[in-house]
Amino acid sequence: MNRRDFAALCLGGSLAACTQDPVPERPPNILILMSDNHSWNHLGCYGDPVVKTPHIDAVAARGVRFTNAYCSAPSCTPARASMLTGQDIWRLEEGANLWGILPKKFGGYPERLEAAGYLVGFEGKGWGPGSFEAAGRARNPAGDKYESFTDFLAARNLEQPFCYWFSSRDPHRPYDNGKEQAATVDQAAIDVPGYLPDHPDVRRDMADYYGEVESFDGDVGRFLRVLEESGAAEDTIVIVASDNGWQMPRGLANLYDFGTRIPLIVAQPGRIPGPRVVDDFVSLNDLAPTFLELAGQAVPDEMTARSLVPLLESDAEGRIDPSRDFVVTARERHAFVRQGGAGYGGRALRTDNFLYIRNYEPDAWPAGDPPLYGDVDAHQLHYPSPAKLLLLEHHDHPEFARYFNLGFGKRPAEELYDVRQDPDQLDNLAADPDRAEVLRELSERLTEYLKETGDPRETGAPMLWEGGEYFATRDLKPKPSVEAIERLGLSEEYSYID
Repeated sequence: MNRRDFAALCLGGSLAACTQDPVPERPPNILILMSDNHSWNHLGCYGDPVVKTPHIDAVAARGVRFTNAYCSAPSCTPARASMLTGQDIWRLEEGANLWGILPKKFGGYPERLEAAGYLVGFEGKGWGPGSFEAAGRARNPAGDKYESFTDFLAARNLEQPFCYWFSSRDPHRPYDNGKEQAATVDQAAIDVPGYLPDHPDVRRDMADYYGEVESFDGDVGRFLRVLEESGAAEDTIVIVASDNGWQMPRGLANLYDFGTRIPLIVAQPGRIPGPRVVDDFVSLNDLAPTFLELAGQAVPDEMTARSLVPLLESDAEGRIDPSRDFVVTARERHAFVRQGGAGYGGRALRTDNFLYIRNYEPDAWPAGDPPLYGDVDAHQLHYPSPAKLLLLEHHDHPEFARYFNLGFGKRPAEELYDVRQDPDQLDNLAADPDRAEVLRELSERLTEYLKETGDPRETGAPMLWEGGEYFATRDLKPKPSVEAIERLGLSEEYSYID
């Protein structure tokens, strides 16, 4: 019996019958609709006037839109591992890497929801890319895989709550699925961010990306229609999010907002007051304890994330929880793009006013070794990446040299950005004597959090992600495309394992 049926009984039956112990509220269904490599600001409801996302905007119009949502890492595999486990990436050993493993000892919300009676499944990538088999797992950490939401619902007992994760490939490069939509994008109206040159190749690249965002929005609309037709919409919490930021230079695999800040929208009619806009700093990791609390399950001590239920069930807007005034993000190995497969360690702390970044290997190339700079996609230059190719081809031209250095150049041990005055995070103030006190305070706050949560980068414990196997073996000896070879004078093959 749901709440609506119980209320009807009280209205139509005797008052005495309704003064007995209330029927326990049924745990909600959970539907996660996730895009892939999609920055927070590229949706209509987040203020982008060009991209058309009516289905996602409609979810925001009846739910909660978070303005300060971040992933744990600007990289697919660790971001998804953290979401599943509710833990920061440095606590997950080899789980901190792209194309690695998530050790079997790290459980997540899927198993716990199944133990509580939920049917759990996913479609698309789920956890990954990587090898769950190499970790001794019988299935993807996201649960059982289904070909479609319809197939999943058909496998469900109608009285059984469910948790389903649709993990889209859009707008991941190469941009294929949104070509029809991209043709309708007004390239002249696109707002090119300050870390990219305003050039036709960049606008075309962004238009193709927007086309795939619009393709994902179409998927959201289809899922919501299936949910409505199933009769389960009223009992289902819908989450729209991405796993990390977009694939442009200074985005994916970077600790700037463009790599770590994501859209996050949560809605359920009758349970979550909306529409509301919430400015608390939240993390994709927070979904794991949120789902467990919604299911009436205990949140295990190893989860460093915090449930969003108090924010979701509040009537308030803006900043609700004063303690949610910062978020910490991290990166280790993204693609296999340095000799021997070395990663690039970094940690960041983001507040309302500042972004502080700590780079542990300032002598290494943050974008990967030249000439491929493979932590900026396309990582092998094997498929189209117009903005990246433009900057590599003209790296020493006065018009492009600054943008090349922002996206591909080496970085100092510390970076500090005043995001109020510099939202594109271009002007590093770490050496500014007027900001020395701010730098010190943020550095100490970051170190304190990392030590409290057991980060080997700060505690001196073994960094078990180093040397972890990389399961996309084709990347060890990358082969650029013919176009990249001709435009950049590249060799036909490179090797990172010589």
